[in-house]
Amino acid sequence: MSQKNNPLHGVTLAAMLERLQAHYGWEGLAQRIDVNCFKSNPSHKSSLKFLRRTEWARAKIEALYIATFHTDNPWVADAPKG
Repeated sequence: MSQKNNPLHGVTLAAMLERLQAHYGWEGLAQRIDVNCFKSNPSHKSSLKFLRRTEWARAKIEALYIATFHTDNPWVADAPKG
């Protein structure tokens, strides 16, 4: 089955988190998604552990990733692809 229309196809949760954190920083992520793993002593390891166990938070990360980096979004047309 083809996944060409799925903007998350081939993108791992770790890659999404890394790219979003580089783009927004921990403080910016905490403002957009209200979870303690972004507010209190944030790290990739602790955030990934939480996101992998918490479906609603993972869904918010995926939605933010699409809204921020998906090429069909006219507000981020100049954003780097990857």
